[in-house]
Amino acid sequence: MEAQSTESPSTVTVVGVRFKKAGKVYYFDPAGHDLRPGDHVIVETARGAEYGQVVIKPRPVPESDVAQPVRKVLRRATLEDEEQVAENRRLAAAALRTCQERVQAHGLEMRIVSVEYTFDRSKLVIHFTAEGRVDFRELLRDLGSRLKTRLELRQIGVRDEAKVVGGLGPCGRILCCTSFLAEFEPISIRMAKDQNMSLSPTKLTGLCGRLKCCLRFENDTYVETRALLPREGTRVQTQRGPGRVVGLDFLARRVRVRLDDDTVVEFAHHEVAEVP
Repeated sequence: MEAQSTESPSTVTVVGVRFKKAGKVYYFDPAGHDLRPGDHVIVETARGAEYGQVVIKPRPVPESDVAQPVRKVLRRATLEDEEQVAENRRLAAAALRTCQERVQAHGLEMRIVSVEYTFDRSKLVIHFTAEGRVDFRELLRDLGSRLKTRLELRQIGVRDEAKVVGGLGPCGRILCCTSFLAEFEPISIRMAKDQNMSLSPTKLTGLCGRLKCCLRFENDTYVETRALLPREGTRVQTQRGPGRVVGLDFLARRVRVRLDDDTVVEFAHHEVAEVP
């Protein structure tokens, strides 16, 4: 009989860093730095050094769970780094105005949503939305001569635009995508149906014009509960006699039944049984 290997899979210590509020978390080699959530750091990325905030303390994870190569934390952010970030934001605000003015001057059907400098200001990244394809070659040359830096234009969708711009949802709270959603997940009209919601577009769409992200939050609970409850219109047997299901309370897991004597009674889901 072969002896079973007792070796554990190789692990690597990583720290989670976020570059934007409610942005995706990226993992880096802490390189021996004693880091805690809330610390600001300078990390090595594919586009050079970047400034971010630690959101997950260093911890060992299976090497297979982390995208390779794992880049390093270069240092804790210094006072000079913080001042450079503040200056980058000031310059980006001025660059945003320039970009918006030049888009208007060129008569392009596009909307500049945001601009950001890389930490070392070697590149300016410009995010924009547009209904279709836009020929921005002339704009790019114009902006390059005015801003004196490398430029990268990225077209984003309406959901990403809402995440950047922010706002208040119909519930009165700050948009979920702005405050805590790191990534967008698929949302379907089926989720609204499973939750027995009104299918009116004004009730289901968010500020971005797409289905609300919050439709997904409780969807698994509703799907699980729906499997326990009989469908509306189903004939059931109850303690008070036979009847037909006329309503469902998903959160309370209760069933409203119109009995054969035309009275309507509410039962717990385990108090009714479907009639074959």
